[in-house]
Amino acid sequence: MLLSKKPTSKFLLLTLTFVLLLSFPININASDPSSSEDDSDDLEQLLALDEQEDQLQQDHYQESISRFSEAEVLSKAQRIVLELNTDNSKRTIDDNEFVMLLGYAPWCVRSAELMPHFAEAATSLKELGSPIVMAKLDAERYPKVASLLDIKGFPTLLLFVNGIPQAYTGGFSAEEIVIWARKKTGVPVIRITTVTEAEDFLRKYHMFVIGLFEKFEGSDYEAFVKAAMTDNEIQFAETNNIEVAKVLYPDIKAINFLGIVKSEPERYTPYEGTFEMKNILQFLDYNKFPLVTKLTELNSVRVYSSPVKLQVYVFAKADDFKTLLEPLQEVARKFMTKIMFIYIDIIDENLAKPFLTLFGLEESKNTLVTAFDNKGSSKYLLQSDPTPSNIEEFCLGLQDGSISTYFKSQPIPDNNNASVLAVVGKTFDDLVLNSPKNVLLEVYTPWCINCETTSKQVEKLAKHFKGLDNLVFAKIDASANEHPKLQVDDYPSLFLYKASDKDNPIKLSPKSGSKELAAFINKQVRPKDQAAKDEL
Repeated sequence: MLLSKKPTSKFLLLTLTFVLLLSFPININASDPSSSEDDSDDLEQLLALDEQEDQLQQDHYQESISRFSEAEVLSKAQRIVLELNTDNSKRTIDDNEFVMLLGYAPWCVRSAELMPHFAEAATSLKELGSPIVMAKLDAERYPKVASLLDIKGFPTLLLFVNGIPQAYTGGFSAEEIVIWARKKTGVPVIRITTVTEAEDFLRKYHMFVIGLFEKFEGSDYEAFVKAAMTDNEIQFAETNNIEVAKVLYPDIKAINFLGIVKSEPERYTPYEGTFEMKNILQFLDYNKFPLVTKLTELNSVRVYSSPVKLQVYVFAKADDFKTLLEPLQEVARKFMTKIMFIYIDIIDENLAKPFLTLFGLEESKNTLVTAFDNKGSSKYLLQSDPTPSNIEEFCLGLQDGSISTYFKSQPIPDNNNASVLAVVGKTFDDLVLNSPKNVLLEVYTPWCINCETTSKQVEKLAKHFKGLDNLVFAKIDASANEHPKLQVDDYPSLFLYKASDKDNPIKLSPKSGSKELAAFINKQVRPKDQAAKDEL
């Protein structure tokens, strides 16, 4: 398709000038030198403005061409992907050995994010001569077909091998889809024999594993191939030529070598263990991520499933993080395979807010550093400025266990003249566990439907027992406050912490009536020589 250039404003101006000259008689004797100079200045200004307008038009034209080219490439890629429907789905899957299917819904955001990567992968696989057919199905439009093909959510990726479906287990970039598809269809390892092939390979892959072997046989090589077939994310390459290998991994010095290469500052990592499939795969699991990983919707599952269980999360605006990235990489290098470093754009509410809510910091817009120990489900917060030195000290504390687990808390409230004390995370010890009195505690959340009724009941009980000096009524919002000795799963909950045994609170049923609760409290906390008072 050809795009013709529009006439420029300069051309139009010159044409108009020429027409005007032909239309009016010229009086040579009427010319004035000063007037001529003014006219000349005016003309120069007009031409200067005209030049600016021409440049803007040219820039707009080039931008339009660029957008058109990108759209044309994407459109071409999407045409390679076969659109399945009621008529052709069964025939397509039955007649082809390999079919990779993307089940999507037009309204699904993640489907929309994945679609261009899937189309780009289809183009790459076609160029590589892969026998795999790339197809997509609008599962909302064709629900019966989707059900028959076992598409239950969006997006769903499946590989059909001779009509039998396999769940997709790879990454979600175009490169990762290509790697997974080729491994599952018979190309787990790419053999490289020349320097030219190595240079071409280097341009295509951002991350890969290189193996150098004297012969493509023996137990070490077999373990290498088995690891390549089992791994679902990383492209493996092999060679028996050390000069070829050095194009991909410059520091190779010996035969029977394996290393991982990544496109980031920590580019080369050698494998130093024995050649056993299990050990090789473990090495890859601990070293496949960059020094600092940016969390996205598409890589979140891989990040959460990492075997590195200590994970430091940095929340920052994109511009602020640019300044922090390089020094943070230096910190991360010191804790490789021990702590995983993850960056989340704090402006991205879908990704950031669920994490920040765990700390009660969901409204924060400033840089924050947190950590999780996924072995014990503990969380931590850097409470000093997020400088590289403070982050490094924070990480050392995570490693040696000297950093205290973080429990979120609201600010300490004013309880003057309150019949029911408001307890927060910071005051739970003082007002409940360390109090010399008996404490009846209501645990609630703002979103709990039945909590309001229970709260009114507790207020009524507090007024009823106002004269009892050894009993305190209290409440805590469990959505905004935490304490290691307060583990509650259902709301509302009522607990009686007896003065004589604070470690074993008695759980009361919030469904009980006021009279029943008053009778129970009387029995537990009133001195025995006092008459029971249970009528409300």
